[in-house]
Amino acid sequence: MKLVLSKTIKHRLITIAVLFLLALLLSIIENFPNFIESWYSEGLYPVICNILHLLFNFIPFSVGDVFYIVLILSGLIAIVQLIRFLFIKKFEQFFSYLLKIVVTIQVLYLVFYLFWGLNYYRPSAAKRLGLQDTSYTINDIEAVTAKLIDSANLYRSYLTNSDLKVTNAVIYQNGAEAIAALSKQSVNYVSYRPKAKSAMLTWATNYLQTAGYYNPFTGESQVNYQMPVFMRPATTTHELSHQMGFGAEDEADFVGFLAGISSRNKLLKYSAYYLGVDEFMRSIRSRDNVNFKALKACISPAVLNDFKTERLYWQSFEGRTGTLSGIFYDHFLKANNQPHGLRTYNRMIRLTMAWYKKNEPAILQTH
Repeated sequence: MKLVLSKTIKHRLITIAVLFLLALLLSIIENFPNFIESWYSEGLYPVICNILHLLFNFIPFSVGDVFYIVLILSGLIAIVQLIRFLFIKKFEQFFSYLLKIVVTIQVLYLVFYLFWGLNYYRPSAAKRLGLQDTSYTINDIEAVTAKLIDSANLYRSYLTNSDLKVTNAVIYQNGAEAIAALSKQSVNYVSYRPKAKSAMLTWATNYLQTAGYYNPFTGESQVNYQMPVFMRPATTTHELSHQMGFGAEDEADFVGFLAGISSRNKLLKYSAYYLGVDEFMRSIRSRDNVNFKALKACISPAVLNDFKTERLYWQSFEGRTGTLSGIFYDHFLKANNQPHGLRTYNRMIRLTMAWYKKNEPAILQTH
């Protein structure tokens, strides 16, 4: 019996083959970071990013979230349609529709990497920023942690009730200005019309234990607008760092931190130092419990209360969904040139230590 394929099926099979070859080409290019840096991160990506921001920045809501909602609904409809074709035994339509889904997934895969994802494979920020010196000891880490604690205590004391009641729009604007200011300070930090928005899917991000996310399809940075207010500014600069082309989470954490502590805004500065204390204290707790307790005793009651507030906030949404999303995101990071998975976030300490050693060496020398 000779198998006869319709023109639609033939065209889709050819399309799948072509898209597969393009994906294969991308996987080869990923092995050449200097090429990606020159031709993509400093060439094609700025053009794409500027175009996306021109198209979507003026829209007050997240277009990317609308895209995700439509995508999820379309996926559910597609599953129902496939089941329907099987149920009524229309196998040719089933096969043709399945091929259509495969083509859609391939296109999304290619758009993801062409619009932003290739930034995962550029040379590391440590190399690009001249922060490769990681020769430091646990004593050095504790010295910088003490400095971060002092700064967090200081800027927390400056905050008034009105500072803590600021609107999300102002928080996002301050974050964008901090990123733009950092961009003017050095050619190593280039921003492209930075702007952040509230996540329409915040209800979902709460249960997924997510503070924010970057949408590579629309170039938008989304922030969980329901989190405690002191967390939102640093999350804003973190997500805007992704907009700048810093793909790895440790790099975005570091650049967001640097933008925050360089800002003149009190809440943003505190939020950045709060993030720094959190990251460094986690690292010390796993290495030196005695000094961890000694450093914790130096944290002011107000800052400690903020840590408690944050912990209780996330605990109110804990469940299996957060665990599953953590496993998924861990594998996602590992598949995108971040072999340490979720532990990549904690590796921002290396960049921060190298920065302090380069810019404020006295902190380490006097310890």
